[in-house]
Amino acid sequence: MSTTQSERLRELLEPLVSSQDLDLEEIEVASVGRKRVLRVVVDSEDGVDLDRIADVSRALSAKLDETDAMGDGEYDLEVGSPGAERALTQHRHYVRAVDRLVKFQLTAGGELVARILTVDEDGLDLEVPGVKGRKPTARRLAFDEIDKARVQVEFNRKDKKEEEA
Repeated sequence: MSTTQSERLRELLEPLVSSQDLDLEEIEVASVGRKRVLRVVVDSEDGVDLDRIADVSRALSAKLDETDAMGDGEYDLEVGSPGAERALTQHRHYVRAVDRLVKFQLTAGGELVARILTVDEDGLDLEVPGVKGRKPTARRLAFDEIDKARVQVEFNRKDKKEEEA
């Protein structure tokens, strides 16, 4: 049986989010001044656009209105996507980050910045960028070697199509 409000909210909202072909990534209840804020983060294989976020927001709001999951007090509902520099915590996050540059905190200590090339059940095949004119190198990283991982924003990366032209 669920004990925390976040767990109860997840049980209530996850089927509704899933029915819209989205993944419920995160739920957070926070106090902001006198109000409470329910933040819900959703994502999908293809990402989410504003129309999909608006649709799921309306559906979640209606579901919450018909239950007492948030209690009697006022609250604001905020629905959004994980953002550009998302943390990678589940297998599907790594799959969605293929071809993205990621900063890894390693369980053995230290960090590594590399591009994810492929993902399987055991780990990742990476391309470590070359430094000072050197060529990139390949590296295999098992999931148990990763403490934390976060997608990095790239401003100067050329699109693959541009590179092939």
